[in-house]
Amino acid sequence: MVTVVQARTAQDLAELGLSEPDYEVLSTLSERSDGSGTLREQAAKMEWSRSRLSRHATRMEARGLIRRAPDPDDGRGCLLVLTEMGLGTLRQAAPTHVASVRRHFVDQLDPQELAVLGRIAAKLAGEPEDSL
Repeated sequence: MVTVVQARTAQDLAELGLSEPDYEVLSTLSERSDGSGTLREQAAKMEWSRSRLSRHATRMEARGLIRRAPDPDDGRGCLLVLTEMGLGTLRQAAPTHVASVRRHFVDQLDPQELAVLGRIAAKLAGEPEDSL
């Protein structure tokens, strides 16, 4: 299920010149008040190694979507910073991404199936039983 939905949404993002990891990095940075986050935090969120994300960030940086800055809290680390171009790209891609997820996932399920899936996701995420 995950593979099918990801592949289909990735195809829709590719038409805009973005990969799914590009979109995830841009959207995560856009959620922060200062538009930045550490490479370490982002790698952990994506469940990638820091070296893998660093190579990906280099490609995103070359395209002007992000820039790197020294991490004031860790002299060995760096911050990934959303650029104006990156924010504009995200704003352009977000409606396509939302529509793609709806088309390839949400709209394929009825309300009861979505409710069950929500409970399963919460359980796998380790949420307490009483919150399910």
